[in-house]
Amino acid sequence: MPYTAPVPEFTFLLDHVVGFDAVAGTERYGDASPDMVGAVLTEAGKLCDEVLAPLNRNGDLHPARLENGVVRTSPGFAEGYRAIADGGWVAITAAPEYGGMGLPVTVSTAVNEMMSGACLALQLNPLLTQGQIDALEHHASDEMKALYLPKLISGEWAGTMNLTEPQAGSDVGALSSKAERNDDGTYAVTGQKIFISWGDGDVTENVCHLVLARLPDGKPGTKGISLFMVPKYLPDAQGNPGVANSLKVVSLEHKMGLHGSPTCVMSYEGATGWLVGEEHDGMRAMFTMMNNARLSVGAQGIGAAEGAYQHALAYALERKQGPTPEGGIVGHADVRRMLAGMKADIFAARAISLACAVAIDMSRATESAEWTARAALLTPIAKAFGTDVGISVSEQGVQVHGGMGYVEETGAAQFYRDVRVTAIYEGTNGIQAMDLVGRKLMDGGEAANRLLDEIEANAEAARASLPDLAGAVWDAAESLRETLDGLVAQKMGERFGGAVPFLRAFARVLGGHFHLRAAMADPEGTHRRLADFYITRLLPEHTGLLAQVSAGDETLMAITTEDLAA
Repeated sequence: MPYTAPVPEFTFLLDHVVGFDAVAGTERYGDASPDMVGAVLTEAGKLCDEVLAPLNRNGDLHPARLENGVVRTSPGFAEGYRAIADGGWVAITAAPEYGGMGLPVTVSTAVNEMMSGACLALQLNPLLTQGQIDALEHHASDEMKALYLPKLISGEWAGTMNLTEPQAGSDVGALSSKAERNDDGTYAVTGQKIFISWGDGDVTENVCHLVLARLPDGKPGTKGISLFMVPKYLPDAQGNPGVANSLKVVSLEHKMGLHGSPTCVMSYEGATGWLVGEEHDGMRAMFTMMNNARLSVGAQGIGAAEGAYQHALAYALERKQGPTPEGGIVGHADVRRMLAGMKADIFAARAISLACAVAIDMSRATESAEWTARAALLTPIAKAFGTDVGISVSEQGVQVHGGMGYVEETGAAQFYRDVRVTAIYEGTNGIQAMDLVGRKLMDGGEAANRLLDEIEANAEAARASLPDLAGAVWDAAESLRETLDGLVAQKMGERFGGAVPFLRAFARVLGGHFHLRAAMADPEGTHRRLADFYITRLLPEHTGLLAQVSAGDETLMAITTEDLAA
């Protein structure tokens, strides 16, 4: 499947749309000059185009398999992973003192998206390791950091997260995995975990599992859970993989997509583990990894969307079906509508993702409470909208192909099958929406209103040159503000019925804002024409979405279980 990393688009967004200059202007990230970032993105793009993209089909046609308790990965995946690790791409943001590049999260987000577009199944591996690195940097002891971080950062070892159990999905507090204290300061971890992406493989020397379990004196629920580092092989005195730990892969899940990514059922049988953070405080440490992964998963959705779009566009340019000015079906109005919508939504989702990353970087560089709140607000939007766009764009990619899209040989369906899970893991998109209207509005809507102030100020600045577009964006932001005020006035439980449409409406308005900024920077070019399309055709969806929010939850909850079964 041919793929071209969209490096020029990332450069345009960083330079003109999402305010990356503020990040580069901080002391922490002062080395992230346009030339340096451009060189990093260019090299990552080459890796994606030349090494990773050719592996994408292999992962689908030749899935990972379990042989005698050992996971064998898809052809070429070991070599592809080695290229990722040797290039330093596993640890773009990690601390330089342990071998990381120390670059902004914004740069890492762009690189991760490109890798996802090239080969999503393989990119899942370093994504999880990046999250584990982040968790260890924030919560692990100095001794654990010294042992594990250099190995994870170099890519010699890989990291996973182990939360889900058969009876405890999103309700993590219902887990039954347990841990017992050993006399030597270690812990014996016992239990079964499911849906463990890259729980094993033959691409690294060791696999390091972060496992949630409850100590005997742990309280019920999430407040009594602890987090443990449980490696596949116990490190010896020199820090190298030693004897095998008491854990195993029970089976691999048979999935709709992502066949090249081994999703394992893991069994821990008194496995030796080391505490990460404090006892009974495991969820706080795990949330560090999960929040890291949520933005990354949003970028995965956008990457898959980009791959599906490129695949569909190439087909539409070549496929001849009836007379059109361009010769191919791209000349038909409905096909042009689909492709334009795909491209416009990818731009909007990508801008939201990068804006979230900029907020994270500014929070880390300045320790500003406002930037921290901005990052927290944008994270559920970036995750949910990015993955929703991945699903909708890949589904439209099948439609552009017509009947051939339903035929596996064209490869169009793989993008849809691979990306579909991203709306489910790291907290379903419904949970992201509940988080947005719940925790993220506990400040009375202050962070959201500050963002809306910026959107309206930018629209005012654009009125002179782009009056129609600017007016539409300003009006949409004001409508969103009115609905926001109504939500804040409601009790917490009453907000959830409109949570999903509210998140979607917020994303639509943000998309209009970023498209408008792009049009201001490129008033006669592609971005202006794309902004015209988005703001006149897609932004108006916010009206219907906000109407759903304002309807409250009465008509929703009035539907009884008997009604559903009738």
